[in-house]
Amino acid sequence: MTDGPATLPPLNGLRVFEVASRHLNFRLAAEELGVTQAAVAQQVRALEANLGIKLFERLPRGLRLTDAGLGYSRTLRNAFALISEATSALRPGNSHLTVSVTPTFASKWLIPRLASFTEAHGEIDLRVLATDRLSQFHADGVDLAVRYGHPPFGPGLNTERLLEQRVVAVASPTLLAQRGRPQNLEQLQHFLLLHDAHNFWPEFIAGLFGQPAQPMPKNVRFNQTSLAIEAAIAGQGLALSSHFFVQSDLEAGRLALVFDHALHLDKHFYLVWPRKGGMPAALETVRQWLLRQAR
Repeated sequence: MTDGPATLPPLNGLRVFEVASRHLNFRLAAEELGVTQAAVAQQVRALEANLGIKLFERLPRGLRLTDAGLGYSRTLRNAFALISEATSALRPGNSHLTVSVTPTFASKWLIPRLASFTEAHGEIDLRVLATDRLSQFHADGVDLAVRYGHPPFGPGLNTERLLEQRVVAVASPTLLAQRGRPQNLEQLQHFLLLHDAHNFWPEFIAGLFGQPAQPMPKNVRFNQTSLAIEAAIAGQGLALSSHFFVQSDLEAGRLALVFDHALHLDKHFYLVWPRKGGMPAALETVRQWLLRQAR
């Protein structure tokens, strides 16, 4: 008679710990799990007591995984992903597929198109993982990712170009009507420049005016392109964005092109998925739908 299963900690505690280890915040973990913050903290304390190991360092602002907690969380994430895959295999009528994208890609390109997907493919439970960090296919349960850069993106991965990068300058039509479009570098200095994490403005200005870019006096910096776009819509200043992120805002009149000039880069947006066996039907369906949307 084996005592293997009896040595397992409570599975509910393991699940709570795995969620808390991703958020490093008991409140956010509680929101995902639909329980109270106190319940999350209690489950984690009980698990630590069961294991006899400290999994988290409690800091004044948030949590930090101990070395033991970090390794344990990775292993549990893989284990829960395997359980999820095994469960899905028992339910062939309910295919699900997880797509990893950046928050800007999700809000400005993917979400506005999702209604057409659900209408055409209601049998697929599409899950969108919007994060700025690089998701791992196996550890995070990701089936398909949209990544920006140069292929290849890693061994054992298929790659297919989805969208070409073409960066344009946009602003509120009201702002441009009030102040006019800047015609030279001196006039541009009177506008607030809205930056994102890519910081394309120096390269854009150099290509636009044919001279090395100089530091501009008025700047605001955001960590996501979508925030810079929203600030531009609000009339705060000029933003740079991939054209396909602002196409609907341009068509609706919420934004206008500031210049005819566009910055063409050698980095683009690609579909990436693991190169293993045959392609699952749900993955092929979503891949083809994304390509059609891009065209």
